[in-house]
Amino acid sequence: MSTVNLRDKIPNNVDLSSDKRLQRALETWQPEFLSWWKEMGPVGFQASDIYLRTAISVEASGWAHFDYVQMPEYRWGIFVEDPEPNRKIGFGDHYGEPVWQDVPGEHRNALRRLIVTQGDTEPASVEQQCRLGSSCPSLYDLRNLFQVNVEEGRHLWAMVYLLHRYFGRDGREEAEELLQRRSGDADKPRILQAFNQPIADWLSFFMFATFTDRDGKFQLLSLAESGFDPLARTCRFMLTEEAHHMFVGEMGVSRIVQRAAELMREGKEPRACGAIDLPMIQRYFNLWYSVSLDLFGSEISTNAGNYFAAGLKGRPREEEKFSDHLALEGTSRVELYENGKLVGKEVPPRLALNQTVRHAYTADCQKAVDRWNRNLVGSGFELKLPSDRFHRNVGTYAEACFDPAGNLLSKEEFEKRVHEFLPSAPDREYVRSLTSSPVIEPGHFANWIAPPARGIDGKPVDFAYVRYNEER
Repeated sequence: MSTVNLRDKIPNNVDLSSDKRLQRALETWQPEFLSWWKEMGPVGFQASDIYLRTAISVEASGWAHFDYVQMPEYRWGIFVEDPEPNRKIGFGDHYGEPVWQDVPGEHRNALRRLIVTQGDTEPASVEQQCRLGSSCPSLYDLRNLFQVNVEEGRHLWAMVYLLHRYFGRDGREEAEELLQRRSGDADKPRILQAFNQPIADWLSFFMFATFTDRDGKFQLLSLAESGFDPLARTCRFMLTEEAHHMFVGEMGVSRIVQRAAELMREGKEPRACGAIDLPMIQRYFNLWYSVSLDLFGSEISTNAGNYFAAGLKGRPREEEKFSDHLALEGTSRVELYENGKLVGKEVPPRLALNQTVRHAYTADCQKAVDRWNRNLVGSGFELKLPSDRFHRNVGTYAEACFDPAGNLLSKEEFEKRVHEFLPSAPDREYVRSLTSSPVIEPGHFANWIAPPARGIDGKPVDFAYVRYNEER
């Protein structure tokens, strides 16, 4: 079991103090990170006491400590799971070989690219969500937002540690760049387009946490298979924290659906009562699910195949879910849009890895939707996952227009009907109008969202999860 040092300036279980050069480099980066946090982190709450959990261990139980903390004083740290004795690479051309403890020279650039791309998503989501605090539906939800935010910050630390520790000067420069890009900036945007989308309301936040953070789960699961052991061990612990982010999103949407269903059972129309109607929830759902699908890349991808072959990024739960760990046997069927029509093609399995992982993601999303629909039994309405073809900007389907059922439409027809499928400007304005004033009294909730079934860390729902201190 690794020793966790909580007394150091940077809490860690990687024996940071034994490498003074690395320690100094990260301690130099730390104030730059804090400057970024104060500039781009949650607006109006830097001096508020928030009831947060902080990682203090990598054990399965007792790994986090709960207490009030002001976010700039949060103990962001570096935590990786303990090494697995005699671990072997579980897939690709290096299958069965010992995992790497150092970066293989021939894979240096590819590994750095994977780590930088993952690292860039973490501060991006904080930037996207930085103004939501002023419109919170409750202190419970406000605390959950900030818990997600600080853990995204810790995930940035996880990737920055790998860059500093294993990639020398190039890694240090990449770590600096992670603090220079900005979500939605015209000149220096974040790397992935989903992380440049504005999140101006809480319905969007809950959808983002459900679908985009769920993509994050599958990316981390893929990297947790990596033959580069420090990356794999880092991602395994990140998954422990990522599970809460998806819970926040999924339960947030569920409570919005529950409130709409309650009103409908009373014979009331949700919008007339200041709640969010189910068709509008579906339109937001369509948007964030389709945006998140683009994060999996193209249906046929040589990059994904090359990462797999090199042992850098695998398939989630490789040993459990797959028998052919080389992905060389047979073919995989991929649907493509070519010359104005849909065609099926058989391709080598390695070229279809993005689709393989995306299908697993879709199945996981469907489980969340099934849970939401339990609130709607007898209502005559059912939330549905849109087709993978719908509203795509990456991959084969980006060349054409499809409705949520996957039917091909002309561009003119799609544009005519787009607000049947996706949130309109009036939709967004209405949702924002519901959150024009924050709900800050403990135990009180906005009219458009149901209270949760239970509180956090054994505390009651009406606990003061945020000691509200308005700085604006």
